[in-house]
Amino acid sequence: MTTEQTPNQPAPPQQTVPQQTLVTGATGFIGAAVTRALLAAGHRVRILTRPDNDRRNLAGLDIEIAEGNLLDHDSLTRALAGCDALFHIAADYRIWVPNPAAMYQANVEGTQALMNAALLMGVKRIVYTSSVAVLGSNADGTSADETTPSHVGGMIGHYKRSKFLAEETVKAMIAEKGLPAVIVNPSAPIGPRDIKPTPTGRMIVEAMHGRMPAFVDTGLNVVHVDDVAIGHVLAYDRGEVGERYILGGENLLLRDILRHVAEITGRKPPTLALPRGLIYPIAFGAELAARITGRDPFVTIDGLNMARKKMFFSIKKAESRLGYRARAAYDAILDAVNWFKQNNY
Repeated sequence: MTTEQTPNQPAPPQQTVPQQTLVTGATGFIGAAVTRALLAAGHRVRILTRPDNDRRNLAGLDIEIAEGNLLDHDSLTRALAGCDALFHIAADYRIWVPNPAAMYQANVEGTQALMNAALLMGVKRIVYTSSVAVLGSNADGTSADETTPSHVGGMIGHYKRSKFLAEETVKAMIAEKGLPAVIVNPSAPIGPRDIKPTPTGRMIVEAMHGRMPAFVDTGLNVVHVDDVAIGHVLAYDRGEVGERYILGGENLLLRDILRHVAEITGRKPPTLALPRGLIYPIAFGAELAARITGRDPFVTIDGLNMARKKMFFSIKKAESRLGYRARAAYDAILDAVNWFKQNNY
């Protein structure tokens, strides 16, 4: 991320920064953007990463590398040694997973182990990256916020359930052990360096190549990944321990997201709206094929179930409490498309 800001995005406040900050998940999409934002704000950054992780997103950055993983207690304490701050961003983010136990182990058990290690090592300030996936929705279709009720039984799919349980673990440790954590809930980030890509990024790639000729009636809150990254730094500087803040952008219908991609790429936008019921057999077949090929299915049953509700959210709390701002969704989509083009996706 460059240090340039969009016109409506304030620079992170320049306050006293810690001697050392540990970032988990720094090789990933959000984590790499947060690492850049922290460096721009003056933090000395150490990252926790597995030896075999793809580190292309961090090329050329002045960071320290600590090898380990969330379930290796000794590697956690080594990585946290001398750190005043922790940004826990690492997560297993997949809509479909052949082995759900591994996802719960990474997202729930890994989070608990890291937070216990942070308490042991005396970390003074933590930003925990949750997700809007754990929030509830409003029956009238209006935007949900940080106070919209939710429960584990309402979480569709293993990703949502695991992130819900992980956030509940963090909140319990804040209340019971004094964990000094602020919680942030990003929506659907897009933009540069989505190397995997994420499910949202994959949708944009498919639309770029004209492989999404139709859509279902659903919607997302779309945000530029660099705005999410600056939001993390703002949460560190200004957030209140125990509070959570939605780091989102603009609510868009899926048809409008695809229309923006079509405009940018010079393609004809899709106009055919499909009933979800027609797609379930395709999703079932795609998941069966994925178990054979090992490749993630493009459409999943959980994804279709999630699409029954529009994932629209309000960012008013982050705006008023943190000074957070988000650029237009079109600009985020444009940056994502250009990066995917430049990198031959």
